Amino acid sequence: MVGSALMRRLETEPQTELIYADREQLDLRSQNAVSDFLKTTRPDFIFLAAAKVGGIVANDSFGADFILENLQIQNNVISAAAALSVLDLCFFGSSCIYPRDCPQPIKEEYLLKGPLEKTNEAYAIAKIAGLKLCEYFNRQYGTRFFSVMPTNLYGPNDNYDLQTSHVLPALMMKAHLAKTRGEKAITLWGTGRPRREFLHVDDLADAVVFLMKNGYTGSPLNIGCGEDLSIKELATEICETVGFDGKMKFDHAKPDGTPRKLLDVSQLNALGWTSKISLKDGLRRTYQDLQREVGKTL
Repeated sequence: MVGSALMRRLETEPQTELIYADREQLDLRSQNAVSDFLKTTRPDFIFLAAAKVGGIVANDSFGADFILENLQIQNNVISAAAALSVLDLCFFGSSCIYPRDCPQPIKEEYLLKGPLEKTNEAYAIAKIAGLKLCEYFNRQYGTRFFSVMPTNLYGPNDNYDLQTSHVLPALMMKAHLAKTRGEKAITLWGTGRPRREFLHVDDLADAVVFLMKNGYTGSPLNIGCGEDLSIKELATEICETVGFDGKMKFDHAKPDGTPRKLLDVSQLNALGWTSKISLKDGLRRTYQDLQREVGKTL
């Protein structure tokens, strides 16, 4: 999702040659494969958006896979970039690297100030390691690597699998299936009370290209829209977008995760960038994408 959004955005930049490879062409978990690819392509700038990601169920069930594969990916790319004198790199962290119960909105300075949310601890630890790896490479080798912490993302090419997807695409798929099957209700995990912030992936792509073009080399930076809503409010917005007018039931036996997660984006705003895509417009675009994806499997 993030990689394709970056490509859409970078294709609008004049005199820019895009270098990329999909999973079938390049296994980022292989150190030799990554090193050979960078030796051949010699990029000027790397966006390290690749990661093993998933929703609360996948994170909680496959922690070993999440920490191992993400460490492999980022260690291989960051170390190979430095070894080949690729000095400029943007590493994508995640808002889940912050403590579970830190003050809201979350400032960059809150990192490592408290315990993590247990359900996605393995993924968060890997992302923290990547952020710190960039920091120490800069200090020791003079690279200009920087890290960003996006809030919850959604948009075209998202994962709509109900077993592995994040909350927004999962809710949208549930509402879509219920509508097409004529069902009267959908059941959602938890209480619906946790609050989350959502950023369209095209806004994220625009933000990091903005940072690249302006030569940003500072400390890790939050990227978000600066507004949040409850999961129940999100589900209501999604049902309206999809056209599902049935009831919403909440399974209180399932975990809620972090109570609230809203990023403080004042540092990014001060640099001159703010999000542009509203949640209503973003949900409309995302539902169009979901319908195309579902259509391919029929």
